[in-house]
Amino acid sequence: MKLVQLTETPPLVTLCGNPNTGKTSIFNRLTGKNQKVGNYPGITVEKFVAPVSLDATHPAVICDVPGTHSLSARSAEEQIAILAIAGIPPLEPPDLTVIVVDATQLSRNLYLVLQIIETGGPAIVALNMVDLLKGEGLQIDVARMEQELGIPVVSVSGLSGAGIDTLRKRMIEVLDQPETGRATCRWAPTDHRVREDIDRVARVLPDAWLRKSPARRESLAIWALLSIADDDELGYVSSELRDEVNARYAEAEKQGREIDRTIIANRFDWIDRHLKSFLQQAETARKTFTERIDSVMLHPWIGFALFLVVMGVTFQALFSWSVPAIEFVESGIGLLVKGTRAVMPDGLFTEFLVGGVIAGVGSVVVFLPQILLLFFFIGLMEDTGYMARVAFLMDRLMRAMGLNGRAFVPMLSGFACAVPAVLATRTMERQRDRFLTILVVPLMTCSARLPVYTLIIGALFPPSRVLGIFPKQGLLMLAMYVFSTGMALVVAAVLGRTLLPGGNVPLILEMPSYRRPHVRDVLRMMWLRSSVFLREAGGMILLCTIVLWVLLSFPTHPKLDTDYDALRSEAHQTMGGTALADRLDQLNDQEEGAIFRRSYGARLGQTIEPVLAPLGFDWKIGVGIIGAFAAREVFISTMGVVYGVGSESDEGSVTLRAKIHDETRDDGRPVYTPLVGLSLMVFFALACQCMSTLAVVRRETKSWRLPVFLFAYMTALAWVMSFIVYQGGRLLGFS
Repeated sequence: MKLVQLTETPPLVTLCGNPNTGKTSIFNRLTGKNQKVGNYPGITVEKFVAPVSLDATHPAVICDVPGTHSLSARSAEEQIAILAIAGIPPLEPPDLTVIVVDATQLSRNLYLVLQIIETGGPAIVALNMVDLLKGEGLQIDVARMEQELGIPVVSVSGLSGAGIDTLRKRMIEVLDQPETGRATCRWAPTDHRVREDIDRVARVLPDAWLRKSPARRESLAIWALLSIADDDELGYVSSELRDEVNARYAEAEKQGREIDRTIIANRFDWIDRHLKSFLQQAETARKTFTERIDSVMLHPWIGFALFLVVMGVTFQALFSWSVPAIEFVESGIGLLVKGTRAVMPDGLFTEFLVGGVIAGVGSVVVFLPQILLLFFFIGLMEDTGYMARVAFLMDRLMRAMGLNGRAFVPMLSGFACAVPAVLATRTMERQRDRFLTILVVPLMTCSARLPVYTLIIGALFPPSRVLGIFPKQGLLMLAMYVFSTGMALVVAAVLGRTLLPGGNVPLILEMPSYRRPHVRDVLRMMWLRSSVFLREAGGMILLCTIVLWVLLSFPTHPKLDTDYDALRSEAHQTMGGTALADRLDQLNDQEEGAIFRRSYGARLGQTIEPVLAPLGFDWKIGVGIIGAFAAREVFISTMGVVYGVGSESDEGSVTLRAKIHDETRDDGRPVYTPLVGLSLMVFFALACQCMSTLAVVRRETKSWRLPVFLFAYMTALAWVMSFIVYQGGRLLGFS
C-alpha cells in the first residue's frame, strides 16, 4: 500500500499598520524578494503576498495589508484591512497579525492596535523607528508596553534590519501558542446604553463572520457600529445588519447621545491614561526635528512656494526628463520594425506584425518611462513623509471642487500623461473621490496633445506678435493649457455635485516624522506598479491597436482611380538619379494615401462627416480623429497618409503643413481656416482620444462602466464646446 504524505497549508500572517509606518520595509525584511502582487477577490485593491521560512520548521505566508488609520472602513483599502485582519468572508482569518507601529507617532498608532486586539486574533506589535526617538528626547519601555497591551511587542528597524530576527522568533512563539498573542478588550464602554447597542448589533451578525469563534462577535459588532452607514461602499453588508445599525443611531439621536463618539473617546481615554506609563519624555523637552521642518513646510506662504518648486521638478521630470528614455524606447521599436521587415517577406502577416503587434507593444512600453518617474517621485514623497504635507496644503483649493488635497498630484501628473496620473489616484482614500479624479484627469493637457497643437498652430496661425510683444503662437499654446485646466475644474465641480455627490469628508492625515527614504523600497514599488500596468492594461491597449490597424489597413488591394504602376514605369523611362528617387517616393506616398482613403477607417470617417461638419471638420479630419484613438499624436501620421505625404510625417513637416494650409473644398473655399484650427484644438483638448487611458481606467476600476462614461461625456463635451467655438465664431464674422 502506497502512503501519501499530506502537507499542511502554511499559516497565514497579515502585516498591517497605519500609512507611513515603514510597513513595506518590514515586509521586505521578512520576505526578501519573494513577494508576488495580485488582487483581493473581486476588488481592485492590490495585495502583496510572499512565502517565508521563519525557521527550518516554520514556513508561513505573509500578506501585506493596505495601510489604514483604523478599522472603521471608508475607502476600499480600509475595507480590505478589516476583511483581511478579522477574516470576514470571502477572506480567511489570519493565524497571526503583525502590527507595524511608528514609535514616533505612538499615540495615534495605538488606536489601530486596540482595534486589532478587539478582533480576538493572535497579534504582535512591531515597534518601528525606535532609533528616531532619541533625537526627540523620548524613550519607550518595551516591557511595560507589552504588559499594558497584553500582546508581544518587539522593537525593530526596517531601515537597518535590527530586531527582525527577534520578531521572527516571537512570531514562531505565537504561531505555536496562539493564546500568547491574544488579549481581552483593553477598554469598556462608559455608557451602559452603548453596551446595549453593541449587544443588539451582535445578535444580527452573519454566522459566517464569526468563523466558529463566538469571541469575535463583540469586536465585529463594535466595528459595524463605527463603519456601516447609508452612504458607505460596503457591498458585503447585509440589509438586516445595516438596518440594525441605523436603528441604533436613530435611537441614540433621540436620546441626545452619539455612539461613535463614545466608543472613540473610550479608546483614546485608555491610550491617554496608559501611554505615559511606557513612553517617557526627557525633562528638557525641545522641538522635534519634524516640528522645526514643518514650521517652514506648512507655512501658508513659504510652504506653498516650496511645494510649487517640488511639483515643478516633478512636472519637469515627467514632461521633459523622460524624453530621452521615451525616444530610446521609440528608437528601439523602430529598429524592431526595420528588423522585422528585413527578415520577413512582404505580405499581410508582416504588416500585421509591424502595424498591429509591434505598434501595439510600442504604444504600451512608451508610457513606461513616465510611469516609472511618477512612481519614483510619489514613492520619495510618501517615504519621506512629505506627501501628507502636500495633501494638507492643497486641501482647501481641492475642496472647492468636491475633492480633497490628495487629488492634486494625480491632476498635476495629467499634464504629462493621463495613464500614470490615473495610477496615481491609488493614494486617495475614498472611492468616490478617486473616481471623480479619474474622470477629470484626462482633461489636463497631456504631452500627446502638444504635437497636434504644434501642427495646427504652425499651419494656420502665421508667426506674429500681440501688442508687438507677445508671440501669437506661444499665447495660443498657453491658452490651450489654461483652457483645459479651467474645464477640468468646472467638470470636477459639476460631477461632484451631480453624478458623484458626497459631502466633503474631513481630510484625516497622519503627519509622519520626516525620515530618510528607503531607496530600495521605492525602486521595488516602482517596478511592481509598472509591471502591473504592463501586464493588465497593456493587453487591452494591444488589442485596441490591432483593431485600429485592421480598420485602417483593410481592404488591402482596393481598386484605385489612378494606375500608379504605370506612373512608376513612366518615371523610370523619363527620369534618372535624384529626380527619379523623389518621384518614386512621391508616387508611393500618393498610392498609400489613395489606398488608405479606401480603407474601412476612411469609410467610417466619411460616415461620421455629417456629425463633424457643424464643427468645421471634413471626413479627412474624421479619419485623423479615428486614428488618433490609438494615441493623440497618431493624428499627425494619419493625416500624413490621408494627404499622401507619408506616414512618417510629424508636427514639423513643412509638406504636411502646406497641404493642410492649401487644402480647398469643391467650391474653392479653404478647408482649414484659423477658426477651424481653433475648433479642432478645442476638440482635442476635451475629447478622450486615448485608448491607453481608457484601458488603464478599466484596469483600475475592474469595470467598463467608468471608462464608457468617461469616453461618452468627454466626447460629448468636446463636440459641444467645439460647436460653440466654430458656430459662434462664424456668427461673429470670423472665418
